[in-house]
Amino acid sequence: MKHTFSDGTTVDVEIIRKKNKNLYFRFKSDLVLYVTAPMYISVKEIEKLIDKNDQDLLKMYERQEQKVKDDELFLYLGNKYYIKIDENVPDVRFEGNEVIASSLEDLDEFTEKEIQRVFSEEVELLKNCFSTLPDFTLKYRTMSTRWGVCNTKKKTITLNKELIKKDVELIDYVIIHEMCHFFEANHSKKFWHLVGLAYPNYKEARKRLRD
Repeated sequence: MKHTFSDGTTVDVEIIRKKNKNLYFRFKSDLVLYVTAPMYISVKEIEKLIDKNDQDLLKMYERQEQKVKDDELFLYLGNKYYIKIDENVPDVRFEGNEVIASSLEDLDEFTEKEIQRVFSEEVELLKNCFSTLPDFTLKYRTMSTRWGVCNTKKKTITLNKELIKKDVELIDYVIIHEMCHFFEANHSKKFWHLVGLAYPNYKEARKRLRD
């Protein structure tokens, strides 16, 4: 079925029936509104709930629509670039609002190298924020729910590769956050006090990472 929101946006709606008590809304990359609903709720009731949550669902739609658009761009250190493929360029380079590479594979390779370079350089710089800090190993991988992880037993900090898309200031916040976990394992008042000493604007950084 289809649904038209208050601003005139029309979307396809797919209802998924499950044996659960609650109803959930979700937009995926195809911009379809997926409604996971209990078996006993009628289509008319679902339509009423969609209308009731009109503004919240519109915001969800707009966020997902922007994410789809961003996936077609190259995001690097807080900036967005249109991708231009030119087989004649020897190295990846930036010109205005474009990133030029000989192939998408070369662009991926460039990104991996930049992840290692930027993350390691920022970690070495930010170590100076602490008078004492245990020796640790820096790792990086793609994570779906976390920007970083500190394993105090194994003495490792793992950073989400997706951070390379963010401003350096936000990368620094995540690094500081994880370093502080070597001193305070939980997110206690003492932990946030430590974060604040090294990164006073941490509340703003947290908000920006959630957006």
